[in-house]
Amino acid sequence: MKQELSILIPIYNNDCRQQVTELCHQAEDVKGLTFEIVVADDGSSEAVVSDWLLAISQMKNVRCIRKEQNVGRAAIRNFLAREATFNWLLFMDGDMAIPSKEFVKNWVEADIDQIGYGGYIVGPGESSSLRYIYEKKCEPMHRAKERQKRPFLHFHTCNFMINKELMLAHPFDERIRHYGYEDVLFGKQLRQAGATICHIENPAGFFDYEDNEHFVSKTEEGLRTLYEFRNDLRGYSQMITFVEGIHIKAVCKLIVLWHRLFGKMERRNLCGEKPSLRLFKLYKLGYYLCLKR
Repeated sequence: MKQELSILIPIYNNDCRQQVTELCHQAEDVKGLTFEIVVADDGSSEAVVSDWLLAISQMKNVRCIRKEQNVGRAAIRNFLAREATFNWLLFMDGDMAIPSKEFVKNWVEADIDQIGYGGYIVGPGESSSLRYIYEKKCEPMHRAKERQKRPFLHFHTCNFMINKELMLAHPFDERIRHYGYEDVLFGKQLRQAGATICHIENPAGFFDYEDNEHFVSKTEEGLRTLYEFRNDLRGYSQMITFVEGIHIKAVCKLIVLWHRLFGKMERRNLCGEKPSLRLFKLYKLGYYLCLKR
C-alpha cells in the first residue's frame, strides 16, 4: 500500500469542484495515507474559473496554481509532476467523474511498479451527441483485459498513476502544443525506455460530452497534430498505418477529391442532430489526406 500520493489535475475551463471534493473525501478515508491534490489551470478565462478555483483552494490538502498563458496539455502535466510533493503521482483530466466510492483506495492498494492505467467508463448520453456515440462504440476496448493486449497503445492521460522519478526522467514531449496525441507519444517514450505498465479496472467516468461542433473541431486539431508528428507516431496510429497501406495513388486522390467536394456536407451532418459514425470515419480520413496536399 502506498503511504503518500499526489493527485494532479490539469484544467482548462473545467469546473472540477465536484471531482476534487470527491477525491479529497475519499483520500481522507484511506487510513495511513498522506496526500495532496494539486490543480493547475492552464490559462483558462479568468471569469470562467475564478470562483471554482477559489472554492477548491480553501479545501484542506488542496492547492491551485494558475498559468496566465496556455502552455499545452504536455507542458502542464510536466509542470504538475515537478510541483508534486510525493513520489506517487495520480493524474486525472479535469472533466472526469469519480464513479466508485473506493476509487482512491483502489489506486493506493494497486500493485504497480512504475505506471498504472485505470481506464474510463462512458456515462449516459444522447444519440444526437457524436462524442457519446463515438465513445460508446469504443467502450469494449476500455476494459483492462483488452487494454493489456497492447498496453502502450491503449494508454490515456485521463486516469493514470506513475512513479515521479520515472515521470521526470521521461516527461511529456512539449513540442506538442495543440490538442491530441501527447499521450500516445508519451506511451511510446515509456515503452522505448523499457518501462512496464499495469492495466487495472479502476475507471474514471466520462459523463460530460461537448457539443458536436466542438468535438469535430477538436478532432480536426488532433488530426493536424497527428500529421505534424507523423514520423514520431508511425506504428502508434491506426490512421497513419491505414494511409501508408494505401499503395494505389489513385485511391488517395479519389478520397481527397471526395472530401473537397463533399467534406462540408459531411461536416454539417456530424455537427447536426443525427451524426453518422461511418461518415465520421470517412471525414477524418479525407481531412487527414488533404493535409498532405
